[in-house]
Amino acid sequence: MIIKQSEFVISNTNIAKCPAPNMPEYAFVGRSNVGKSSLINMLTGRKKLAKISVKPGKTRLINHFIINKNWYLVDLPGYGYAKVSKTSKDSWQKFINKYIENRENLVCLFVLIDSRLEPQKNDLEFIDSLGKKQIPFALVFTKTDKLNKIKLSNNLEIFRKTMLEKWEELPREFITSSEKVIGRDDILNYIDELNKLYNEKK
Repeated sequence: MIIKQSEFVISNTNIAKCPAPNMPEYAFVGRSNVGKSSLINMLTGRKKLAKISVKPGKTRLINHFIINKNWYLVDLPGYGYAKVSKTSKDSWQKFINKYIENRENLVCLFVLIDSRLEPQKNDLEFIDSLGKKQIPFALVFTKTDKLNKIKLSNNLEIFRKTMLEKWEELPREFITSSEKVIGRDDILNYIDELNKLYNEKK
């Protein structure tokens, strides 16, 4: 897939104010500071489409972008260690859950995982919750350029083994680096495949 057009549509915390669910939609979520904004900018080929901050927790709204005028990309707030109040975190979690559980045109949720870290409790808990709710998702390992091949391979294998303690099979996964533009075509081609399936069912 080639992205020819990417435009901001709306930001809000109310699922009722999201764009009409008449096109396939793909949301990106992960722990604070996992590199979500950088990944979105890398995928769309625009340096400032999603705002990047050195301070975790910058994204605080459901941000919709329309891509090639035929599908939506959604930037969701991060979870984890962002230095914000418990009230704010609880509020974010509520509207994120409401979006994930009720957005009828959500085709796939891309869950970003920092490849440099050992399996994180909040990542695993979030992934488990998706399984219980039967939300379709894929894993996106970020910042892979920060590790050598052996360390990266070991970290990914540890994460897979940890998941297999509870999961019968593993979800689709993508290896990415926003700096080195790794994984861009893989993710976009996957979205293209899902778009075709979505449109066939209409």
